Order: sequence, then C-alpha cells, then structure tokens
Amino acid sequence: MEVFLLWHVRHAPKPDGSVEHADGAGELVWDEEQGDDLKILGVYSSERRACERIERARGLPGFADEPDCFLTSRFVVDEDLWEDGFHTVPGEVSGG
Repeated sequence: MEVFLLWHVRHAPKPDGSVEHADGAGELVWDEEQGDDLKILGVYSSERRACERIERARGLPGFADEPDCFLTSRFVVDEDLWEDGFHTVPGEVSGG
C-alpha cells in the first residue's frame, strides 16, 4: 500500500532579505540549518487527497504566504528505507 506525505516549507529569508523557493530546475528547495521550517500536514491514501488538502491549506494563515511551497512524498507502507545504513563523512555534519 502506498501513502502520500504532505509537507509545507516556510522559507527563512537570507541575510540580504531574499528568499529562495526553487532551484534552477524549478524544484522546491529547503535548508533547515538556514532556518527553513518544514511542517507535515498529513498522510493521505492517495495523491488526489493530498492535492485536495493543498488547495484547502493555501488559504490558511502562514500557508497562504508561500502557496507554492508544498511537497508530496510517496511512501510504501512496511517498506524498509536506509537498508544498508549510512556513513558520516567528517566535516559534513554541523555541531550545535
């Protein structure tokens, strides 16, 4: 069974006041380390239901400020992710 996770990105302004919403290919970008805020709006049984939720959310406070910054991710229930573990490369992880 597949489910669809629906996210919204609230982008933090850069020091110059600009906000980057998408890359050169038009794909949504975010960087939580730079202050971007990701919210999960829900998990839906179909992509259609996730899209319906986007339409309802676009008019709500906060979401209306960035109406095109929604992301839907498809996941298969009970499917393992990160099956081979992961390796951390020294210098790529920032400390807090």
